[in-house]
Amino acid sequence: MSAKPPVFATLGCRLNSYETEAMKDLAARAGVENAVVVNTCAVTGEAVRKARQEIRRLRRTHPDAKLIVTGCAAQTEPDTFANMAEVDLVVGNTEKMQADTWAGLSPNFIGETERVQVDDIMSVTQTAGHLIDGFGTRSRAYVQVQNGCDHRCTFCIIPYGRGNSRSVPAGVVVEQIKRLVDKGYNEVVLTGVDLTSWGADLPAEPRLGDLVMRILKLVPDLPRLRISSIDSIEVDEALMEAIATQPRLMPHLHLSLQAGDNMILKRMKRRHNREEAIAFTRQALALRPDMTFGADIIAGFPTETDAMFENSLKLVEDCQLTWLHVFPYSPRAGTPAARIPPVNGNIIKARAAALRKAGQTQVAKHLAAQIGQTHNVLMENPRMGRTEQFAEVIFDMEQPEGHIIRALVTGHEGNQLTARPT
Repeated sequence: MSAKPPVFATLGCRLNSYETEAMKDLAARAGVENAVVVNTCAVTGEAVRKARQEIRRLRRTHPDAKLIVTGCAAQTEPDTFANMAEVDLVVGNTEKMQADTWAGLSPNFIGETERVQVDDIMSVTQTAGHLIDGFGTRSRAYVQVQNGCDHRCTFCIIPYGRGNSRSVPAGVVVEQIKRLVDKGYNEVVLTGVDLTSWGADLPAEPRLGDLVMRILKLVPDLPRLRISSIDSIEVDEALMEAIATQPRLMPHLHLSLQAGDNMILKRMKRRHNREEAIAFTRQALALRPDMTFGADIIAGFPTETDAMFENSLKLVEDCQLTWLHVFPYSPRAGTPAARIPPVNGNIIKARAAALRKAGQTQVAKHLAAQIGQTHNVLMENPRMGRTEQFAEVIFDMEQPEGHIIRALVTGHEGNQLTARPT
C-alpha cells in the first residue's frame, strides 16, 4: 500500500476546526500516513449520530486506512466508538493535542498503541500550547484563548468533553496576534468554549475585557479584532469600555442566550434572566449604536409551553437579534435535562421554524437599513467580503482578497448586501 497523507473530517464548532488544523500539523511532523481522523462533536445526541454516520462513510471510502476518532464525543463516550468495527483508535481531547500521540502513529513507531487513549479531562489544568498561525481564510485568523467550561447547564455535555475552564496567558495571545499581523492578517477572532470566563484561572484573575484592551494597545497595527460567542451576564466593565471606545473591536457579538423565558432559563441552569439579556443588549447599543447581535437559542426545551416559547420568540425582537443559531432540542444522554419530560418532536420542529423566521425578519431589517451606508468590508474572496457587523457583501468586480475595502451599499439580495467600492 503506497503512503498517503492523513485525511481529516471535522464536525461541530469553530474550536474543533481550529484543533483539526493543529492535529494536521502534529500528524505531518510525526510522519503519520494512511490514516483517517474524525474530530467529533457531542453537543447533541444528533451530533453523535452524525459522527457515527460519518465514520461508516469514511471507512467505506478508505477501507485500508487506520481510522482514528477524537473530539468531544470520543471524550464523553469512548466506548461508543471503540465498539464500532470501523474504528481502530479512540483519542481524547487532551491526547489529540499532544505530539506523543501522533508520534505513536508514525510508520516507524515500534510498540503497541492502546486502542482507547482517553484520560480524565477534569484533571487537565492547562490549555494546549499548540498555536496555529493563520487558521481561517487569508483575511481572518482565529486564536484560541480559552478551553473548557466551569458551568453545568442542564442540557450540555460539553464540560465533560472539554474539561474545566483553562486560559491562555495574555502575553502568549499577544505574541501570536503580532505574528499574524506580520503575516498580513487584517482581522483576528478570539475563540474559546466559554470565552467570558477567560482569566479566572490566571494570576490576578484578569477578565476578557482586560485581554481585549491589552491586544488593542500592544498590537496597534491590527485593523480588526472580533470576539466570538460570549455569555452576556459575565461581561466585565473593561469589555463594555472597549465596546464604547475601541472602533477596532468589531460591533458584532454572538450571545449565548438559549431561551427567553425565565422559568426555562432556570431549568437550564443558566445564570441570567430575560430582563438581564435585554438590559445588556440595550446598554451595548447605547455605547455602540452600530452594534449587532447573534444568539444561540434552543427550541422546545423540556417542559416549554406555548407561552414560554412566545417569550423566546419575542426575545428576538426585544434584543434586536440578527444572526440566529437555532437548535431544536434533542436529549443528550448524561445530562439532567434528558430526564425531564420532553416536548413533542413536531412541536419542537415548528418552534425552531418560527424562531428562524423571526431571525430572518431581523436580518432583512438590518440589511435594508444598510442601503446607502458606507462600510469597511474585509474581502474573504475576490467577490465577497464582510462588514464590521459580519454581514456578507458581494461585488460585481473582483477586489483584492484579504484587503479592507471602503464600499457603498447599493442593495441586498437574499442575506447578502450588494456594494461598490468608493
